[in-house]
Amino acid sequence: MSETPQARIRRMQMRSGRRGTKEMDLVLGPYAQARLAGMSEGELAVYDRLLDENDQDLYRWITRQATPPRELGAMIADISAFLKF
Repeated sequence: MSETPQARIRRMQMRSGRRGTKEMDLVLGPYAQARLAGMSEGELAVYDRLLDENDQDLYRWITRQATPPRELGAMIADISAFLKF
């Protein structure tokens, strides 16, 4: 059975706010609440892939301490801009 678009967004919002580290909960939770509903199918696919990354790597990429993988670069830049990092 296929996931409905609304269920997919709810699942990604839940995963964004319950990452495992408080820092990433506070970063991805508000971003997901503000942006997921307006994303295209392609952007949602990239964000879903981003959620599979570990928190330590995500934090370093979002705070520009390390270079993210090319396929996540635009999404990471959007998250950084959203947070004004």
